[in-house]
Amino acid sequence: MYDQFKKVCENGTHILLSAVENERLIGSVMGVICEELYGNCKPFMILENMIVDNKCRNKGIGKALIAEIEKIAIDKNCTQIILVTEIDRIDACKFYESAGYSPTKNKGFKKKL
Repeated sequence: MYDQFKKVCENGTHILLSAVENERLIGSVMGVICEELYGNCKPFMILENMIVDNKCRNKGIGKALIAEIEKIAIDKNCTQIILVTEIDRIDACKFYESAGYSPTKNKGFKKKL
């Protein structure tokens, strides 16, 4: 894990934010900046690995992490943030909607390898 973390930190396309309370990790989010190859060729961000400790939810930590990753996306000239969550994760879906993300009429596809 250390080697992978080091690699991610060095490549410049991955942004990892963490929320820490009393020297304890209570939440984190990762944004991955991708380059567009068509249209106006502006970058976009994929939001991944969003998690807040169960005991710390509903205290604004997730929204603070989202707000900060959005600021970074804007600073990096990203035109949008894309995320995927499982449809049966009702709590996650409600959280993302409350943070301003709306389900789209697009259809996402996933293939585990």
